[in-house]
Amino acid sequence: MNDREIEAPEQAEDNKRTQDLRTQPIPKLLLQYAIPAVVGTVVQALYNIVDTIFIGQGSGELGIAAVYIGFPLIILLVGFSMLVGTGASVGVSIALGRRDSDRADRILSNAVYLTFGFYILAVTPSIIFLEDLLRLIGASDNIIPLAKDYLHIYLPAVILSNLTYGYNNVMRASGYPTKAMITMIIGAVINVVLDYFFIMHFGWGVKGAAWATVIAMFCTMVFVQYHFFQRKSVVRFKRQNMKPSGSILLSIISVGIAPFAMQVAGSAVSFVLNHNFARFAKSVAEADLSIATYGIINNYTTLIALTIIGVAQGMQPIVGYNYGAGHIERSLSCYKLAVGVNTVISILGFAAAMLLPEQLFILFNASPELIEIGRRAIRIVFCVFFVVGFQITTSQLFQSLGLSRQAIFISLTRQIIFLLPALLILPHFYGIDGVWYAIPLGDLLATVVSASMIIYYFKKWTSEQPSPLA
Repeated sequence: MNDREIEAPEQAEDNKRTQDLRTQPIPKLLLQYAIPAVVGTVVQALYNIVDTIFIGQGSGELGIAAVYIGFPLIILLVGFSMLVGTGASVGVSIALGRRDSDRADRILSNAVYLTFGFYILAVTPSIIFLEDLLRLIGASDNIIPLAKDYLHIYLPAVILSNLTYGYNNVMRASGYPTKAMITMIIGAVINVVLDYFFIMHFGWGVKGAAWATVIAMFCTMVFVQYHFFQRKSVVRFKRQNMKPSGSILLSIISVGIAPFAMQVAGSAVSFVLNHNFARFAKSVAEADLSIATYGIINNYTTLIALTIIGVAQGMQPIVGYNYGAGHIERSLSCYKLAVGVNTVISILGFAAAMLLPEQLFILFNASPELIEIGRRAIRIVFCVFFVVGFQITTSQLFQSLGLSRQAIFISLTRQIIFLLPALLILPHFYGIDGVWYAIPLGDLLATVVSASMIIYYFKKWTSEQPSPLA
């Protein structure tokens, strides 16, 4: 979809971008919206991999472990941007579907207050109690200095990420998927280039990785925010819409709470994972290697998961708009197609982990000891990965329809109901292997729950007319 200029953006009902969501064939729409989203998310995931490769080359396995020991904290902070971004983008899609461009503008403006409010509440205590948090997570004395070097630079700049991620979702939802993709590419390219110079040439190690990330976040933030001040934007900042609205703030939170809950659960899972490595390892060296292994596996998991999420993000504005317009059959048709695409992606990820485990670790300058641990771990973690695409897409469907309770439940079944208990129990019987076994067990059981829910709701939606989601 071309991001061309639009006259009179206030007249959303006459806007071809939103009219296409109502009239174009679903496969064509999903292709138009998913490809830019997938390219953007895959570029971001590839950046993460390249970033970790540079860290491995510049600071070794301890550098990788130092960055990933802070993941529980980073995941939690990212959750706040997902809360605002998902809540605002779904609200904007539904408002445009109902031809209410004024409400879409008000949602955009009100999201700013939540972005800054959550930043102050979350980041301030994280900086003050950083070393205590790292020790609680399970960082060894070998890792803590490097982790502090990285996070003391990264944490204060989280607001830049929040102002990028959340509003990039709104940009996509309001009919600019290509520009949203370009945003992700700009950030990733800047980050990789700066990584190369800061780590490999200047020898700054993890500090260089942190500064490269911060500078890249600033550049993408400027690009995204500038879009919403342009008159040609379908949704934009307007002075008359900057007044806070309690009902709009609550609507953003109510929808965004599902991905936020998933991030909180992910943070808790990451915390227990790292803590278990320190607790059940036979030595400090084995614990540090296990954390580095988790960091590398997480890179590949993120690459595939973000590809799946990109397809699901491409689905979101189509589903949300047609729901708002009363065309539920188009929403469900789009969901079915997205599930099929994401299942294929999941199967490809599964096959790569089973067939090429050693090659995936060699890229990171891994030692023979790390490769030995990683080969076994990645095959365990990915053994049922082929079901993940269905689970993520189903959760995104409920989010896109504003059914936050159902989306929260799906998100929490894997992380809280199944995975966390498995992480707390299995290591007592299988040691560190028990940590790896818990991950596919959570995926499998959560998929059963997701399948049961979607079967129930499909029957409900297709039997109720004319507005089964009301």
